[in-house]
Amino acid sequence: MAHACIHRSSLTLIGSAIATALVTTLLPMAPAQGEFEESPKVVLDEAWQIVNREYVDDTFNQVDWDAARQRLLGQEYSSRDAAYRALERELRRLNDPYTRFLDPQQYSELTDQTAGEISGVGLQLHRDSQTREIIVTEVIADSPAFHSGVRAGDRIVLVDGQSTARLSVTGVSNLLRGAENSQVTLTFARGEGQSRTVILTRALIDIPTVNFAVRETSNHRIGYIRLSEFNAHATEEMTVAINTLTADGVDAFVLDLRGNPGGLLYASIEISRLWLRRGPIVLTQDRTGESEQISANRTSITELPLAVLVNNRSASSSEIVTGALQDNGRAVVVGTTTYGKALVQSLYGLTDGSGLAVTIAHYYTPDGTDISERGITPDVNVPISSRDRQTLNNDPRLLATTSDIQWLQAISALEPIIIAQQNEVNTPPSQLGLSPEEANLN
Repeated sequence: MAHACIHRSSLTLIGSAIATALVTTLLPMAPAQGEFEESPKVVLDEAWQIVNREYVDDTFNQVDWDAARQRLLGQEYSSRDAAYRALERELRRLNDPYTRFLDPQQYSELTDQTAGEISGVGLQLHRDSQTREIIVTEVIADSPAFHSGVRAGDRIVLVDGQSTARLSVTGVSNLLRGAENSQVTLTFARGEGQSRTVILTRALIDIPTVNFAVRETSNHRIGYIRLSEFNAHATEEMTVAINTLTADGVDAFVLDLRGNPGGLLYASIEISRLWLRRGPIVLTQDRTGESEQISANRTSITELPLAVLVNNRSASSSEIVTGALQDNGRAVVVGTTTYGKALVQSLYGLTDGSGLAVTIAHYYTPDGTDISERGITPDVNVPISSRDRQTLNNDPRLLATTSDIQWLQAISALEPIIIAQQNEVNTPPSQLGLSPEEANLN
């Protein structure tokens, strides 16, 4: 996602092993497809050169990387897939799950995801761990699925006549995606009723990453914001959410990053800056040991009290935001320890339409903490049972309600902060020991 210095023009992502989002995108200078078919070694050497130049560990995990090039280019390949498999074998020698090859379809899906748009029908899915059914968790407004009557909680039974019983969520999602204006037949069921079959025409859909609402508690109005991933539209959507909730008169915010696997690095920096007026956000260090500190730039749009909800699936970009807000004392962090991914990748497009994700840097929280494999420890640790977690996963409408114990603890943690800030706002500057001039300082 980022080099030692962050280039906004690059698509810089960081993601965890939990999800596909990962890295920085550089546009390829692509010859015709036929050229690769005639000479697969062109792409293999291109990939080798990128790793040789950019990989964060210049010892390549004690692998003789020159010998890897000789192996790749010293044999003939019967097909493109055979060449891909040879490259994957060499990358596995690095023992880095985040440095990996993406075939053209995987590369296209990842760049679409991070760009915030896909060609599909507008469904977000989840597999029920008990029934093993594929459940609709969200239907994107104004999407083909929405207009055909599919709703959250429905069960996906068939896609183009193929049963979903033995398919993963990813497998079902892949069947639902396709070229814009192409069609897919979907069979779904609701409750105890009979199944229904509809024909959907795929469309280009913006993927919403932010959901927000006002939650009324006994004493306060809380602005609840859930961010699902850090894609290219995340900052814009977060800005709208904060401004809308502020205009609605909320007393504080809860930012829900539970289950957020990461995404674009620059999005994590920009979103941190929406909440944080001053202070460091993240420190990155490349293979040469060169470091760069990225900081807030006085562009925050709220100073209302803030709690951040995290869990063991909050990773990468989520951990950058959480670490920045926690280390600077801007937010109280509630939940369970985060995933623990402190590596940055860049995503490079190769000349045949495939791609390569390469780890290019480590990152550290503002206090200099390396969270690799340790994660971020919440200020308020709130374990949740597997049963309760599954209940929330199966019905996201229960998030930020009395059924959500981590939400309730976040509200409790915010209560004294809200009261203290409101008392400070209502106290004349003279009683705080400030002159009128000092009181107006920013």
